[in-house]
Formats: sequence, structure tokens, C-alpha cells
Amino acid sequence: MLAVQKSSIGNNLTIFRHAARLMGDNFEISVVANDALQASECINLAISEITRVEKLLSAFNDESIINQINRKAGISPVKVSSEIFNLINRCLQISDLTHGVFDLTYSTSDSNCVRDIDIETGSDTHTKIVTICSNYKKVEVNALDCTVFLSEKDMRIGFGAISKGYAADRAKYILQMAGITGGVINTGGDLLTWGLQPDNTPWTIAAADPEQQGKPYAYTNISNMAIATSANTEKYAALNGATDTIDPKNGFIVSDVTSVSVLAPTAEFADAMATPVMAMGVNGGLYLINKLNQIGCVIIDDHKRVYTSKDINITE
Repeated sequence: MLAVQKSSIGNNLTIFRHAARLMGDNFEISVVANDALQASECINLAISEITRVEKLLSAFNDESIINQINRKAGISPVKVSSEIFNLINRCLQISDLTHGVFDLTYSTSDSNCVRDIDIETGSDTHTKIVTICSNYKKVEVNALDCTVFLSEKDMRIGFGAISKGYAADRAKYILQMAGITGGVINTGGDLLTWGLQPDNTPWTIAAADPEQQGKPYAYTNISNMAIATSANTEKYAALNGATDTIDPKNGFIVSDVTSVSVLAPTAEFADAMATPVMAMGVNGGLYLINKLNQIGCVIIDDHKRVYTSKDINITE
């Protein structure tokens, strides 16, 4: 069912909104159109595309190409479509960019593929060397044959970190091809926008998602951009009377960042970068983002202090 928001100026353009449960999350698709029939038809096309992407990247479908790649781990390369090949290749590039903080691989071994290697030291003691199977560098891609190979048998790949962002990008493309010149795709609070509102003003975070009006950067211009937010929901432990965030991978204290919002040209990239920037902390995250073009971020710490990358200015 479409929700309608009338334009306040003298044209027939209106924002039509439709909410749906997709990919295990709440999606809301808003389009700027002239009539409800056009809007409904276009939104249905977008929903069909999101459903296609969900099936394509699902780990729950035994016949999906992702499960075929995982089943052949350590055995042989798997030929994939150009869409999957390019998606995996982009993930590997993001892994390089974040020095492995973003990683589409994981291990099925409870022991994390620990191998004891005896090293002669002249005494009875031995040194244990730990090898982790989940490592993006062990994903071998062949552009000529369009194949993907996981070199360790316990390796697996998954697209949970970027699947909704990629689906939003694809839905936006479908809507644009259908003639929708402005709109918003809201994937559980992450936003992807294009074009303008019916009154020819840019999309802001508050306009795209009124529930986010309380944020200090709610009126930031996000037209033709995506914004993805990662909140710090890791487990906490009390140390020396203080509460610190613990990195679940290594047990070390990480930065006291409450949330990170990344702005990027695509929802896929914004989705992929939000969690790594949080893991890097305020200084490391800002340093990385400031080296990139057309990318910005807003970081809020546990004292509600706001830090922004060089191209973002927040006005009260």
C-alpha cells in the first residue's frame, strides 16, 4: 500500500512511499512520481530486483552460486557470472583498502585452523604457530576464466556486510531505468538517494528518513549519495571500574565509538565501510576516509562528541 506526501508547490510531482519486509529487514522505497499507478508499477519492479539479489547472494539456498563456491573450497575453482565475479572483486579491493578489517571470508573450523608446528630451539620447548583460514588474500580470482577459488578447505565467503547495500543500488538502477528521477531507498535506516524532492530541494537525512531528525547531522545534504550507519553493539566488559568495548576477534579494547555514518556514491560501498571505520577508531577511521575521494564520515563517541571528515560541515 502506497503512502502519499503531497508537493507544496505547483506541480504534479508527489512522493509515494511503500514499506516492505525484504532481506530480513525493513525496506521503505520512496519515489517522486506524477501518479500512484506509475509509482506502484516502478516500486514493484524495484522489489522484484531486491528479491532477485537476495536469492543470488543467499547462503540458505543449496543451489546458489555462493554455496557452490563454498562447497568447492580447497578443491577447485568455480565459474561464476560476471555480476558475482565483479562483486567479489570489489569486496577484495575494499579488504585491501581497509587492510583486512573488511573481509568477506570466514572459517568453518572451531579451532580457526590452528596447526602446531615444532620449531627446533635447542630445548624441549616448542612454538605454536597459528594459521587462520579466513583471509581474503586466500581468495583466488581469475578474470580470464571468470572463476573464484577458495584455497583453504575450511574457508567460506558471505555477503552479509554488503548485500543490502548492493540490493539498494540495483533497485535504484531499476527505478532510474523506469523513469523515476528522484527517490529514496531506506534499508533499515541506511539511505540511498537520487535526484531531488518534488519542491526541487535536495534530499537531506531528515527528509529521507524523518525518524533521524534528532541526529546532529540530520540536515546534511545527501542527494545522489548513500549513507550507512554502524552502531557499537559489541559486548562490554568492566575493567578497572570502567566500561570498555571489546573486540570479539582478539579480546583487546577498541575505541569508544558509539556510531559511524559513512557517506559514499553507492550504498554498497557505504555499507561495506561503516563497520571497518568503527573498528579503526576515531583517528584511524578519519585518516582513512580523508584519503578517499567522494567519501565522508561522521563519528560520534560515547561522550556524544561529533567528528567529521574533511568534506563534511555540520551547522547547528
